[in-house]
Amino acid sequence: GGGRRSSRNSNGPMRGADIRASVRITFEEAVFGCEKELSLNLKDECTTCHGTGAKPGTQPETCSRCGGRGQVVTTQQSFFGTMQNITTCPECNGTGKVIKDKCTTCHGTGYTSSLKKIAVTIPAGIDDGQSVRIREKGELGRNGGPRGDLLVQVRIIGNPNFQRNGMDLYTNTSISFAQAAIGGDVRVNTVDGDVLFNIKPGTQTGTRIRLKGKGVPSIRNKAVRGDQYTTLIVRVPEKLTHEQKELIKQLDKISGNTLNQSEDEKPKKKSFKDKFKLD
Repeated sequence: GGGRRSSRNSNGPMRGADIRASVRITFEEAVFGCEKELSLNLKDECTTCHGTGAKPGTQPETCSRCGGRGQVVTTQQSFFGTMQNITTCPECNGTGKVIKDKCTTCHGTGYTSSLKKIAVTIPAGIDDGQSVRIREKGELGRNGGPRGDLLVQVRIIGNPNFQRNGMDLYTNTSISFAQAAIGGDVRVNTVDGDVLFNIKPGTQTGTRIRLKGKGVPSIRNKAVRGDQYTTLIVRVPEKLTHEQKELIKQLDKISGNTLNQSEDEKPKKKSFKDKFKLD
């Protein structure tokens, strides 16, 4: 028999807990990085009692129930022998100390809370849902232990003109029929501003072009960037003047006359009997 004893000293130095917060940024801020400021209630060591929780001139006393260990051991007999259970002392809550005269400033807690402004550096290339860790801006440690960290989760407001996949961006660019037919420079919107891209004559709608290095920077090295892929969509005018219609008809006439096919030129639809007629 015999239970397992914990070797961890509960009233020794312990690191403080991490704090979680969130911040919303724009799509452009996520691409290029930015600085944000958060307002958080943070705990600091009480300046009156210097973290002891006891009234100035007094000191916390050793807990009589656990003898300052912060743990109590209970023993019970079972079929398998003697079992020992180790639990946190309910009298001192694991601190090993009991405060008789509490500090009037912190009411015996050993800390005070205040609203503080925390500067957060958002790195270029961060993605939605990722977090930024700020060292030692979390909860106070216990018994001289270090503070925890502040974890700031980033939520990105989407941009309807850009779709992101890792470091690459995807967009659509509208071009005219003349640009598609003749070719030349077309204006493409990127996160760096508009750029000109030369397309070939006879470009079809749905053609995808690649703009190298116009994507999102790597979060580890902002000098390395992804690419932007743009799908070209040929824009068909919805309203035409009489003159424009006539010009299109002339173009069609010299390029195939698709608007004036005679009935003889059109493929004839077979009748039900023709479908089963043997050659």
